[in-house]
Amino acid sequence: MSEADPGQSFETFTSCPLCHDDLVIRWQGDDIPYFGEVMYITAVCKCSFRFTDTIILSQKEPMRHELKVEGLDDLNARVVRSTSGTIRIPELGIDVEPGSISDSYVTNVEGILDRIYNVVITATKWSEDDADKYSRGLEVQHALQEAMDGQRSLTVMIEDPFGNSAIISDKTASCILTCEEAEHLKTGMVVFDVNSSDMELDACDSDHSINE
Repeated sequence: MSEADPGQSFETFTSCPLCHDDLVIRWQGDDIPYFGEVMYITAVCKCSFRFTDTIILSQKEPMRHELKVEGLDDLNARVVRSTSGTIRIPELGIDVEPGSISDSYVTNVEGILDRIYNVVITATKWSEDDADKYSRGLEVQHALQEAMDGQRSLTVMIEDPFGNSAIISDKTASCILTCEEAEHLKTGMVVFDVNSSDMELDACDSDHSINE
């Protein structure tokens, strides 16, 4: 099947990678605002093996959305992040790039900051033996907490080579990325370039490191 009609569902069959028993994979098409056409994939085996995934089938212009967060009201701006979206907070040197198991989700700016805050806490703990990185981690935590309290301004940016991510606010500045800018973004998935014979597998999983 080349395209998923909204609401279309079907099943495929394979063997479980754990117990090698028969495994049913269920596919369900849907159409979600801002994400476009998607396909939900689920598989559950009696041996306890489980697999779920969401594949975004639509592709739009590569986009950058940028919001200056200047107060508590801006924290409520809706954020749609697809599996190919890269989130940046340039003032703090933070880049959250998609990996091979990236999730798509809908949240708000405060939810984005809270997700990053929790990752920074973990990264800071891992850096206790490095005084500079540990100190930097504490600084970033403090800055994020101030932003979530409405006491610090910062920029939340999301870039998506497939155009399936967005920041929904009257203050959001959006622009189409150049081909060169889009090519340098991670996608979190297998990408086949029809103009070349190369296939790129972006297996860049989350690296909870703190950059100096």
